[in-house]
Amino acid sequence: MRVLGRHGANPSEREQPQPFDLDLVLDVDVTRARHSDALEDTVDYAAIESRVRSIVETTSFALLERLGQEILEALFADPRIAHAEIAIGKPGLLGGATPVVRLRARNGS
Repeated sequence: MRVLGRHGANPSEREQPQPFDLDLVLDVDVTRARHSDALEDTVDYAAIESRVRSIVETTSFALLERLGQEILEALFADPRIAHAEIAIGKPGLLGGATPVVRLRARNGS
């Protein structure tokens, strides 16, 4: 997903919104949903997208690592998410190159 936010090590990077590319990989316990076919038995992907978007748009951190940690903590509010991986990129920042930070964590650790 691409979201505008104000994050960066240099204060000037936090003055104007800039694009951030996020890629999430979630390991989800879907045991109940596999048998019930009920939406309430799995994670609400629209709610996840909305929460992640809100974090990127309404917070401001110097480091992408800190932004990633904030997102991981929000994801792990749902105990069905056992493991998550997030990649956060700042497209075009370094002369056209895209620096990317990738974080992986298990829920509860």
